[in-house]
Order: sequence, then structure tokens, then C-alpha cells
Amino acid sequence: MVEAIDKAVKNKEHLLVQAGTGTGKSLGYLTPALLVEGPVVVSTATLALQNQLVAHDLPRLAEAVQPVLGRRPTFAVLKGRHHYLCAAKLEHADEQEPTDTLFDSAPPAPKAGQWLGEAGKIGKQILRIRKWAEKTETGDRDDLDPGVDDVVWRQVSMPARDCVGAGRCPYGQECFAEASRVRAREADIVVTNHSLLAVDMIADRQIVPPHKLLIVDEAHELADRVSSAAQAEITAEAVERAGRRARTMITPSAAEQLAQAADELTVCLADLPAERLTNGLPERLRLAVATLESATRSGLASIGEIKADDSDPVGKQQAKAVLDELSSTSQRLLEENKFDVAWIEKSDFGSGRRALVVAPLSVANTLSEALYADRTVVVTSATLTLGGKFDTVARSLGLPADSAASSGDGWTSLDVGSPFDYPKQGILYVAAHLPRPSMSGLPDAAGAELLRLVEALGGRTLGLFSSRKAATQAAELLRAKTDLPILLQGEETLPILVRKFKEDQASCLFGVMSLWQGVDVPGDACQLVVIDRLPFPRPDEPLAAARAAAVDASGGSGFSAVSVPIAAVRLAQGVGRLIRSTGDKGVVAVLDSRLETARGYGPFLRRSLPPFWYTTRTDVAEGALRRLANS
Repeated sequence: MVEAIDKAVKNKEHLLVQAGTGTGKSLGYLTPALLVEGPVVVSTATLALQNQLVAHDLPRLAEAVQPVLGRRPTFAVLKGRHHYLCAAKLEHADEQEPTDTLFDSAPPAPKAGQWLGEAGKIGKQILRIRKWAEKTETGDRDDLDPGVDDVVWRQVSMPARDCVGAGRCPYGQECFAEASRVRAREADIVVTNHSLLAVDMIADRQIVPPHKLLIVDEAHELADRVSSAAQAEITAEAVERAGRRARTMITPSAAEQLAQAADELTVCLADLPAERLTNGLPERLRLAVATLESATRSGLASIGEIKADDSDPVGKQQAKAVLDELSSTSQRLLEENKFDVAWIEKSDFGSGRRALVVAPLSVANTLSEALYADRTVVVTSATLTLGGKFDTVARSLGLPADSAASSGDGWTSLDVGSPFDYPKQGILYVAAHLPRPSMSGLPDAAGAELLRLVEALGGRTLGLFSSRKAATQAAELLRAKTDLPILLQGEETLPILVRKFKEDQASCLFGVMSLWQGVDVPGDACQLVVIDRLPFPRPDEPLAAARAAAVDASGGSGFSAVSVPIAAVRLAQGVGRLIRSTGDKGVVAVLDSRLETARGYGPFLRRSLPPFWYTTRTDVAEGALRRLANS
């Protein structure tokens, strides 16, 4: 991997590297990065990996190479502005009572004492932030220990869209976010995250310092983060907040229009079902969005240009930024561009939140145009090959399927393999005798199979489920039929659940999609990973459904081009929870017969997985689990 990256940099050629768990890929890309002139940018998808690089890998590497390079390489972390304390916001943060950020909509007049408990808690946290602000060198939220609630941090941090810029801010000279950018420009290695990298691409690369080499780790997540960065939404609550924030800066007619738009959106979004808007905006919703677009244009004209000598430049910039975002989103929705997908989203968790959302149908063109120009890009992950090939992932990242393309986006690939002996360390068992899953939740036959497998091992099971309903049913079944400790996602915070799972070998941990990627439990605590069904996107996932429909309309197979690759990446990530070190042993049990019986995509999905010893015999899987239990 080190040699391949060094060659790619010299040849100015992009490189895709698949490197499984345990290969030490972070050292594999950091080492050649130190030979590149100027800063090298490393982007990660998860906070865990970012912390690992900064707290563990980079300090060790810097110390090790200092005698060779004759100097100690430097590194810095670059995050979005909202991660840093803002002195301008802190100056006006209210220690006594909640502000609008506490509420999704304007609250009714409080009864006496209604806010005392919450306000007291907020006030104490803001006081603690004030004391921390006097001594912190970074202003980075992650350095504040113990931390504070999200609602409190929003009162003392500044999103990029609301910032007036250091030149017009009275606190510009002491801005923590600006200081982080200065450190990044001077460092050898800059560690950032996919979300900020995505925003940087959309903003014509104005945030991340200029560089010749970009390394994208956990690259299978990048396209989704770019989609999220290019996504926008409108809620009635956001319109109400914008009206309150800008009330003293805009004309009465513009304020009245904003209030009218909020009322119309509240009614429309409550009446309409949560679904993709395949035939454009319904007429009533279109009228509400048009009212909002007109109101925001009037409001922006009222505010006008912000000057350095304005009495409240920060407040004006915040009001202007919110109106500007609502205005551009309204215009985007009214255009009904064929390259966008719009849908109505409603919360499943009782908050009653409703939103009108718009997102790009595809980000491949964005990635093709913004990711690769004027720099060498190395993308790496444990799951870059699907069906045994790099082509599918390359296309999703905006590269041509043909690695020898002459368009200037030529790329090479490398699979460095794995230090694990998968056929000897693990078994992939597919319960081919089970009926094809059809209903939501956990079918009775799959529940019975799960019970037999867990009892054979005596716990030590990570259950990865396609829905919260299925995970809950599995937990209820095991609690009723066994005495094993059953941990269910949602009943406690994830870090606590994972810690308990590691500490008690008899326990089982059941959960949904966040467990498919975020759990690292090497050793005997996890020797059985159970997957209830193949993780195809749900039919009501708007973007996946729209992308599949677009492929169908062009004469292809949306299921094969969109749904199967999504399932392959998710399945590979889930299966990868089992073998985390060279001493691990265990069984992956897939309770979905389609992995064996589906002639079209079944072999493709299996080729996307590590080369475990494969069986469809229940007695073989149960026998292996009993031997593990007795070893």
C-alpha cells in the first residue's frame, strides 16, 4: 500500500485501495504522505477514526520518522465552524433562560417556574463554558470535558452560514475557527471529515487548505455525505424562527408574509403523506413555497448589505443567512429540476417533525468535477470491491468504470488482502431452508433459528437487524426463552451497551443500522454475528427509490444498479464485525435464504464478503458454535 500510494503521487494518478481490518492501513497511507510537499489532507467518516489518527497513529509516526526526516512532522485537525466556540455568540449567550434554540417552534407563554429547571441547567453549563473559554487554546468542543448539551452548544457556536467573517466580526482576531484554519495551512498532515470535505467541494474548495494529495479513508461513506451536504429542507418551524430572528430588520409586510408561509406549510405538511413527490409539488404546497420564496426575497432586500460599522453585524448576518437559505431552497423546489428529488419527511419518534426535503438524484458528477481536479486522490476502505471488482464503487465516486480512461481521471486499484485467515477463522452460514422473508419484523421461523444458534453458543452474539421492530422482537424472544443478558439498542446509550457486551461473555447485543458499522469487539465476547435479512434499501427510501427509477427509465435495472450495491456494502460492513483480530473465531449467520437461492444477486453479494468457509447446513453451524462454547 505504501509503495502503491508513492507511485500514484509520482504519476499523478488516482488510486483505490481495499484494505481489510487489521492491515494497518492508516500507517499505510500516512507514511508516504510525509514525503509529499505541502499539506496532505486525510478525510475520515467517523469521529472514532479521526481521534485514532490524531491521538494515536500520528504522534507515534511523527516520533518514529523524526530521525529519518531530520524534523518532527506536524499535524492538525480541521472541523466545521460549529465545532468551535464563538466569542461573539458567547458574549450574548443567556445564562438565565432558554432562547429560541430550545424550541422547534415559538413556545406559548410559560407558567411560573416552568423553565426554572431547564434554564438553571443551561445557565450552569454556559457559566462552565465561560470559564473554559478563558483557558482553552483550541475552543474545540471535543476538548470540553465534561461536555454540554447540544442545545447549549448551539448558543455559543456559529454555523458557517451565519458567520460574518473575521474581518467584520469584533472578535475576529481571537476566533478559534480561524485559528484552526491557520494551523491547518501550516501542518504537514491535516485530518478532516467527509462532511466538511463535501462542503468544501460544493464551496469551490475554499475551506480546506490547498494540497496535492487527498486521502479518503472509509471512502464507502463519501457519496452519502456529499448527498447530505447538497440536501436542503424547509420546515414550518424554521420559517417561524427566521421570522422571529429578522422581525426588527425587515418590513412589516415581509414579516407578515413569512408568518403566512409558516402557517400554510404547517397545514400542508400535516395533511400530505410522507412520500416522494414523483409528480412535482402538490398545488397547495407549491403556493406555500411560492409565498415563502417571495417573503424571503423581500426580507433580504430589507436587510441589504451588511457593513463593518453596523450596530449588530453578527445578528444581521444570522438573519440574512437563514433567509438566504430558505430563499434558495424555495427556488430550487419551485424549479422542479429533473436532477433533484423532493419528498415529504415525517418523524417516526413522536416529535411530530415534518419537513419538505430536496436532494440531488446523483452526486457522481459533483464528485467527478470537484473531487479529483488538481490533486491526487487515494480512496481506501475495507469494502471497496463489490462482486469482487472495484468498478461499481469507482462509478459511485465519480470515476469512470474503466480504470484506463483517457479523460484525465485514470485510476489504478489495489486489494492488499487481509492478515486474517478467513476460511479457518470463520464460517458463513446461510439458513437456506428458511422461507423467503416477506413481512416486516422477525418471522417465527427466523426467530426459532436465532434461538437455536444463540443457545448453542451461550450468548456472545451480535444481532444486526433490518428494522427496530425485528430487533425488539428478537430481544423479547431471547429474554422469554433464555436467561442470557440481552442488550437492546435504544434502551441505553450505544457506548454503554457496547461496554456491557464486551464485559459479559454471556450477553447478546441486538440493534439496527448504526451497529452494522460502529462496533469493534475483538476476542471471545463476539463469536456469532446474526443478520436477519439482506439489507436492501427500503422501498420508501426516497433517494434510493428515485435513483432506481431513473435507471429503470433509461432501460437498465434499478434494482441491480442501485439496490444491490447498497446491500452489498451494508452486508460487508455487518459481516466485518466478526473477525477483528488474528485470534478471533466465529460464525456469521444470515437468516435470509436469498443469499443462497437468488441466482442473480446472491453470488454477487457473496463475492463482496470476506472468503469465510461457506455452508448452508444448520448442523454444521450449530456444531461449530458448541465447540466454541466449550473451548
